[in-house]
Amino acid sequence: MQTLANWNGGPGPWILFFPLIWAAVVVGAVTLLRRTVWRGRGGPWRAMADGRPTGDSPIAVLGRRFASGEIDEDEYWRRLSVLDEQFGRTKGGAA
Repeated sequence: MQTLANWNGGPGPWILFFPLIWAAVVVGAVTLLRRTVWRGRGGPWRAMADGRPTGDSPIAVLGRRFASGEIDEDEYWRRLSVLDEQFGRTKGGAA
């Protein structure tokens, strides 16, 4: 009785090598797509989808400027009140 692993006329153990090659090709293709096309679920064109650029919020930028000493405390509170009104936040609201 001939088996697939028989070296005398059969394909031998190399028959297991071809499914491994196809699995490596599929895994490589999926990895390549995930690292390029599918990265960030939409790519760079999605950055302005909601009308605002991605990155830090204006309140976070204001806090960093205050912490670094670019603006003083009065200017910080004045600008923060304007940003609170602009983004619809209330002073006594829940966080």
